[in-house]
Amino acid sequence: MPELKTVGLFAITALAEILGCYLPYLWLRQGKSAWLLLPAAVCLVAFAWLLTLHPTAAGRVYAAYGGVYVFMAIMWLWLIEGIRPTLWDLVGSGVVLLGMAIIMFAPRNT
Repeated sequence: MPELKTVGLFAITALAEILGCYLPYLWLRQGKSAWLLLPAAVCLVAFAWLLTLHPTAAGRVYAAYGGVYVFMAIMWLWLIEGIRPTLWDLVGSGVVLLGMAIIMFAPRNT
C-alpha cells in the first residue's frame, strides 16, 4: 500500500505544479486576468510542500517525481486542453512511469 500512497502523492504534486504553471500561461498567452497569479502562487507553494512529504532522499524523490509529472502533463493535454495523446505520448508516459517505479520501489540496503 505504500506504493499506492507514493504514486497518489506524486499525482497530487504534479497537479499542483501543472496548475501553478498553467494559470500564468492563461494570463500571459490567452489574456486572462492577472488575478490568476494568486492561485498559481498557492499551487506552486503546495507543490514544493508536497514534495517534502516523501520519506526518502530529496534527489530520489525529484527524479522519480519527474516521471509522474510527464504522465500527468499528457493527461492534462488530453482532459483539459482537449488534445488526444498520440501513441508515442502514451508510450513515453509508460516508459517514464516505469522509470519512476524503478527509482522509488527498487529494493535498497539503506
